[in-house]
Amino acid sequence: MTELARRSLLPAGLQDVLPPDAAHEAEIAQRLLGVFASHAYERVKPPFVEFEEGLLSGTGAALANQTFRLMDPISQRMMAVRSDVTPQVARIAQSRLARAPRPLRLSYAEDILRVRGSELRPERQFGQVGYELIGAEGPAADAEVILLALDALGSLEIGPLTVDLNAPTLVTALINEFKLDRETQTNLRNALNSKDAEAVGRAVGGRAQIFLDLLGAMGPSKRALERLSRLSLPQSAKVEAEALGAVADLVVSAMPTLSLTIDPVEHRGFEYQTGLSFSVFGLGAKAELGRGGRYRIDADGQRQIEPATGCTLFMDTLVRTLERPRAGRRVFVPFGTAPEISKKLRADDFVTVAGLQAVSDNAAEAKRLGCGFVVEKGAVTALKGT
Repeated sequence: MTELARRSLLPAGLQDVLPPDAAHEAEIAQRLLGVFASHAYERVKPPFVEFEEGLLSGTGAALANQTFRLMDPISQRMMAVRSDVTPQVARIAQSRLARAPRPLRLSYAEDILRVRGSELRPERQFGQVGYELIGAEGPAADAEVILLALDALGSLEIGPLTVDLNAPTLVTALINEFKLDRETQTNLRNALNSKDAEAVGRAVGGRAQIFLDLLGAMGPSKRALERLSRLSLPQSAKVEAEALGAVADLVVSAMPTLSLTIDPVEHRGFEYQTGLSFSVFGLGAKAELGRGGRYRIDADGQRQIEPATGCTLFMDTLVRTLERPRAGRRVFVPFGTAPEISKKLRADDFVTVAGLQAVSDNAAEAKRLGCGFVVEKGAVTALKGT
């Protein structure tokens, strides 16, 4: 390995984004932010690094094992690199925007860095474009966030979308009702996430039937909700099931042709959610396009706990899923060409590549620089074979 190659190596899970992919990603992000803005979600831009005690408190505590730390040489305090943007938006809402009218609608487009990737997403640095609805509870708020994700992704013409609704707190309500110990809870969660009926039985023994009934309620929303409604649930779990049904009804009412499925036991990946959660998938995508759900912004003794819900769309998946736009019409403008000509070409949607010195063959130089056109005697000429 050469010295240059050695210096160019990047840590596992990190990569340079090159042309035209970098421009493609930026263009996708801008389109998504434009849709968010049209729904009154205003953009915020938090820093990449914060003090550890602030970033990893409240909603950020669940992400502690995915977060890089470093020492601030100025303050001599530990800092943390964000592994998710939502906790930062929550902090902004309760500090800088504490007096802003509620509900508060905020959006963002930022990179995050994680200690390790996952099997489905090996990248450790990737872009998150998302939004948060803060200070609102109820099915209408949850439905707004889900429908906004579908509207934003629809603007990308990404194709048919599927939404998977989850109720992580439904199983939590049953766990609390049965007063299961921590080890049993862990075994039960793992069994439910794996959809392993036998493992559920081993985990909770004689109490397995209600959890097996929940497993049986998975599937298309209409059928799943009918099965859920027939279950004999404790009141705390019944409330969660009814909330799930209310949100599903609102989403289906707004988008009758949407493929909506329900999984009442899924818990993986919803680290800080305290209510209904959801994932969005696209036909042909190898991973989730986005994920969101309900959570609470913890108080610090001076402010009240605030309800919130939001969604993050994953830029790495979107970039891989969407076709790159066709390259713009590149025209080579030889050295010495009047600036007015280049200006007019750009106004006509050409990408002008300026020659910085005279060359003997302008057409050959244009081809070398990836241009399909060249300016000759003040006029644009298409090059053959490009």
